Amino acid sequence: MRNSITDYALLLLLTVIWSTSFLLIKVGVETVPPFILTAGRLTIAALIFCIYLAIKGQWIPMHPQALLLYFVVGIVGNSLPFVLISWGEIHISSSLTAILMGIMPISTFVLAHYFVSTESMTRRKTVGVFFGFCGLLTLVGLPALLGLGDHILGQLSVLGGALGYSFATIFVRLQPAFTGYQMAAGVNIAAAMISMPLAFLFEAPFEVTPSSESLWAILALAIFPTAIASLIYFRVIKNLGATTFSQINYVIPVLGSIWGVLVLGEILEWNTFVAMFLVLCGIYFIQSKSGVQSKSDA
Repeated sequence: MRNSITDYALLLLLTVIWSTSFLLIKVGVETVPPFILTAGRLTIAALIFCIYLAIKGQWIPMHPQALLLYFVVGIVGNSLPFVLISWGEIHISSSLTAILMGIMPISTFVLAHYFVSTESMTRRKTVGVFFGFCGLLTLVGLPALLGLGDHILGQLSVLGGALGYSFATIFVRLQPAFTGYQMAAGVNIAAAMISMPLAFLFEAPFEVTPSSESLWAILALAIFPTAIASLIYFRVIKNLGATTFSQINYVIPVLGSIWGVLVLGEILEWNTFVAMFLVLCGIYFIQSKSGVQSKSDA
């Protein structure tokens, strides 16, 4: 029971950390292109992990199964989504981005049903996903849907990033147990190795003149939503399951709007509270209750 409470507390902490990402990315891409921003945050995070491992006198496992994990999650769950979402945010609104990111919990829910034996699709979980998506729509408002079709490539870019997160989540869920910090270190190192050449291939890092705000945003992205979040990410997926974990994509926009109030002085609207209520209802329904679900729920 204590471990379960700890895992949910960590899930909440991860949600709070990741809810700052869109705000930091918005600041970062003002003067730093997406590929360079992604390479910067991943390289700094990788250096943090290398220093941490050196202090502990350890290194990451290098057997084939571990290397496969590092590079699959490094590409599909880090490098690719970071670039796609950063690029997409340049061209579409943050509210539409939030809606499009809502495909992640839904696609994870469907993939988990087919690939994870302990996370089959049930009526209860379906209701939970429905509540979560309704909460997301309540937060951003139906008018945000009017932006659909305005910049197709930007929208497809964000959708691609969301689907990447789904595939990475399922892949991690299916892997045998690895030491959390070693797994996080390996994935970030692999992602940095992939993203750095791409930054030089598609953009010109030495010609960029970033503002101090963008540099601070990249540093914050590296430390919190990348390095620290990675440590939490691998634990909660294993302990709480892919479907439950994916629901944080509904909570993140709600908390993001609260950050807007605290940091940017925006006004907190009534729909934020309604959205949070709906999202929490969704998470409640998604939790499996052994002995309660009947065969008809399967």
